[in-house]
Amino acid sequence: MRVNAAILALLLACVPASADSLRASELCGMAGRIAAELATISGLKLHHPVPCDFITKEKVNEFLKKRVKDTTSPEEIRAEELTLKKFGLVPPDFNLADTTVDLLTEQAAAFYDYDKKKLFVTETTAPDTQETVLAHELSHAIADQNFNLSHFIRQGGKSDDGSTARLAVMEGQATWLMSEYLVRRQGQSLRTSPKLVEMMSRLSQGGGQYPVFDQAPLYLRLTLVFPYTAGMVFQNAVIARDGDAGFAEVFRHAPASTQQIIHPQKYFDHVQPTLPDLPDPHLPSAYKSLVGGTLGELDEAVLLEQFTDKAHADDIAPHLRGSTFELRETKKHERAVLLYAAEWDSEDAARDYFDAYRQAMAKKWKKMEITAETPDTLTGTGDDGRFELRRKGAVVTSMEGLPPAVN
Repeated sequence: MRVNAAILALLLACVPASADSLRASELCGMAGRIAAELATISGLKLHHPVPCDFITKEKVNEFLKKRVKDTTSPEEIRAEELTLKKFGLVPPDFNLADTTVDLLTEQAAAFYDYDKKKLFVTETTAPDTQETVLAHELSHAIADQNFNLSHFIRQGGKSDDGSTARLAVMEGQATWLMSEYLVRRQGQSLRTSPKLVEMMSRLSQGGGQYPVFDQAPLYLRLTLVFPYTAGMVFQNAVIARDGDAGFAEVFRHAPASTQQIIHPQKYFDHVQPTLPDLPDPHLPSAYKSLVGGTLGELDEAVLLEQFTDKAHADDIAPHLRGSTFELRETKKHERAVLLYAAEWDSEDAARDYFDAYRQAMAKKWKKMEITAETPDTLTGTGDDGRFELRRKGAVVTSMEGLPPAVN
């Protein structure tokens, strides 16, 4: 699923100007020096200075609401929201658009607008974090001057999971450069200290100071921080292998999946996700496709952690080879059917996932009535209609929300 990748990219895409010229002049006066040092660290060329200005939190919130309205149709938002609800990753009464805008407004400290080629800092950014914030956003500006971030993120549009991986490239590199910029002031370097990389990646998770974030569903919380935390560790692995060339490599040859981000060796080995065939529900012609896409290791890990525990997530999710889904819906929206297929690297891993997904079904619904059960098949009725969960070889499939069977 690509909910956060799309909206985070939207957040980076465009921010309106503000006018507190005195404060902006004082803070943005540091931008040239910081950008020059970041260019030296990365070996990437700073082609021209980066314009900088202030923006209020209120203006950020207003802009995001308008941007969502202007760039995403109500039907697209509804489809994304319904997908999350069908998988049980958000509550039935969850409002995706409102929660996402509130989340991003709360998190906002600064933005690099890769359409207007300008950096904006929120007026509420604490003085002791302003230099850090500038370093992160100026890293985006340098990457944009060399690789065109708008084009880069659009190129991932063919794959939901691939879009998230590209976002992890952008945010991971900016977080790595920001961290290297900071630790150099203490005479250290991420290049020579894996423990320092791990520590800095954990610091980027924050926690405790963002009430909207802390109360958000697990899926939103984990996918929001993933590009920064896992992306930073991924970038470090590429630098360890390729040196300074690693800063360009991740843009010229983007990772294809979140699995490649989580396991950099799969990126080096060019391991591509598979696209398993969806089950055939034999639905009446009134059902039409609403939305379809892919799930990656990140999505599967969140789902497993939410409905089992983190130990199961860490054990099972890395065995994913690829997964696909589709929602089909009646014209009047009376019923939506989820079709889902996940392929694993062994039958044993598929059996483990079958058992875990069975638990997910039981927990995401208020009621679950089982009609028939074998080690590889489970059929019955849930909150939204009939379901069929099956395992064949290394592939687990599910159909959920099916209409009543015709006798």
